[in-house]
Amino acid sequence: MKEQLLKAMQRNQLVDLMYMSKSGEISKRRVKLIKMTSDSFQAYCFLKNAKRTFILDNVLAAIPAMHREREVI
Repeated sequence: MKEQLLKAMQRNQLVDLMYMSKSGEISKRRVKLIKMTSDSFQAYCFLKNAKRTFILDNVLAAIPAMHREREVI
């Protein structure tokens, strides 16, 4: 998981996370990674519109966010 998040940070990609909080609540968040440490990372969370710190062990799933391009026909 850490390697996948590190690659997304290096590529400046947004990531969709399934995250479990300390209280056990599960949420889906779109984040832009800022900084990683050995057991956590800082990211801008678009759900909360603020910079947050996430614990790596609480990340249940992480996939790069897909951007849909609008086509003009």
